[in-house]
Amino acid sequence: MKGKTISYSRSQISHVMMPNEANAAGNVHGGEIMKLMDTAAYVVARKHSRCNVVTARVDELEFHHPIYVGELVTCKAELIFVGRSSMEIHVTVLVEDLNCDMSTRTALTAYFTMVALGDDGRPTDVPDLIVETPLEQANFEKGRKRYEMHKKRRNSQV
Repeated sequence: MKGKTISYSRSQISHVMMPNEANAAGNVHGGEIMKLMDTAAYVVARKHSRCNVVTARVDELEFHHPIYVGELVTCKAELIFVGRSSMEIHVTVLVEDLNCDMSTRTALTAYFTMVALGDDGRPTDVPDLIVETPLEQANFEKGRKRYEMHKKRRNSQV
């Protein structure tokens, strides 16, 4: 199976937040944003693996700023680490107020772990990840450490 670069599957999704996605004060529900993030991670993992994928874990979900109705939300997602059947994707949520000339701010970040599934519904191998820059290599190593930490934790619970 031929490896693929991070840039090959890098994706972004944009969405203007609507009143039905918020509370009475105009704050967008965190679950709405998490759904967008999950979709962005799915796109990256599906593009890399070329098979069905499911969300296995969400790590380090951090809310940095609130998001309001009418703001443009852009989820940027890219692969960080690839194991045998799992893929870690970093998702950054950028927010822009379209009513004024404000700069874009980072509202949320998280790591999503997606697992590739074969036609039989069982985990299946995915292509290797080709890292091209020192930053990609550093992120890959951090992802490997998170992967090994979760694997140890899972094995100790059995």
